[in-house]
Amino acid sequence: MQFLDFLVNDILSEPAVLVGLMACIGLVAAKKSFSEIMSGTFKSIIGFVILGAGAGVLIGSLDNLGPILTEAFNIHGVVPTNEAVVAVAQKTLGKETALIMGFGFLANLAYARFTPLKYVFLTGHHTFFMAALLAAVLGTAGLTGAPLVIVGAAILGFLMVLMPALADIYMKDVTGSDDIALGHFGTTGYILAGFIGKLVGDPEDSTEDIEVPKALGFLKQSLLSTALTMTAIFLIIVMKAGPEVVSEYAGDQSMFMFAVMQGITFAAGVSIIMSGVRMVLGEIVPAFEGIGERVVPDAKPALDCPVTFNFAPTAVTIGFLFSFLGGVVGMFLLGPLGLAIILPGLVPHFFTGATAGVFGNATGGKKGAIFGSFANGLLITFLPALLLPVLGNLGFANTTFGDADFGVVGIIIGTVAKLFG
Repeated sequence: MQFLDFLVNDILSEPAVLVGLMACIGLVAAKKSFSEIMSGTFKSIIGFVILGAGAGVLIGSLDNLGPILTEAFNIHGVVPTNEAVVAVAQKTLGKETALIMGFGFLANLAYARFTPLKYVFLTGHHTFFMAALLAAVLGTAGLTGAPLVIVGAAILGFLMVLMPALADIYMKDVTGSDDIALGHFGTTGYILAGFIGKLVGDPEDSTEDIEVPKALGFLKQSLLSTALTMTAIFLIIVMKAGPEVVSEYAGDQSMFMFAVMQGITFAAGVSIIMSGVRMVLGEIVPAFEGIGERVVPDAKPALDCPVTFNFAPTAVTIGFLFSFLGGVVGMFLLGPLGLAIILPGLVPHFFTGATAGVFGNATGGKKGAIFGSFANGLLITFLPALLLPVLGNLGFANTTFGDADFGVVGIIIGTVAKLFG
């Protein structure tokens, strides 16, 4: 039991260590030299830590913007937050969640070894979130003890190969190769974006080829265009909110300087994420050649959604903005439909919206990025609203998951659990 606790709490719950472990296994299996094994293992870990650090910088910026936005426009409702649901679940289902996660990872390896779905899911925190959801909904179906863990782990392991397989429909259009897969439980939104892109646009009309006047040529650098776009958004919102509201978050900084620095900080976070992604990809792809040869034939690493950002940096910004717009439109549609008001969460709209923008661009260029990410914004507004009653029955009222796949899986299993009582 102590080893299982160590495996779940210290290895599987730490994405950087998990990625490094997989890189190490692959390099050993490929019979690389000791120097190459050490270099590849630690570069994979460091790259993932850099990615996480960038995400932390970016989220810190959005965490400042979110409350100001809410107060500026006097909007109240539920903000979808994966971490909040999981925190509540851990009070009563902590042991079950940990066991489902640990055995779910083993089930993932078994599915990858013995079925055509050759994906190893390496996004540890999303595995943890899905394990918590499964523990909760299966518990209400009457499962307890070993049956709960066995069924939950089997479902989790299957989702860990199914979702990357579904994303692969369009992932090859994104990356231009077959080396990596997407391991993120927002896949339903990405598939929708890719499908819409095919319907409305042309992949040759890419967001990365947007023409700008020669004097504004610097805007073609995605880092600068992201910084200026986010600075403009911050300025509009803080001016609407007023100095009294903004001062709670800006401290001694002026309202103007606070907005400028937060916009620049956001862009810095994106840049750090992309640097980490480049380092991880440089090490994990060769390592998985060894895993494919010795452990899981033809295995592919399924990595977190920022792994797509480098392939279309402009689409990242477009995807975030139009996903958020879709969330705002969806928010105003929920009330008349009798559903709970879901406020657009900036963090899920950035990560899933940006990825949806990249997928939409890969299949439909600029139009695909715009309409695909807008559809993602609607999806991650309506699914959490529909999931909320299911979670409310489980004692999780007033909070809900933010990403699309949690909504799909939770609604399906929760509905089945209710039907069979």
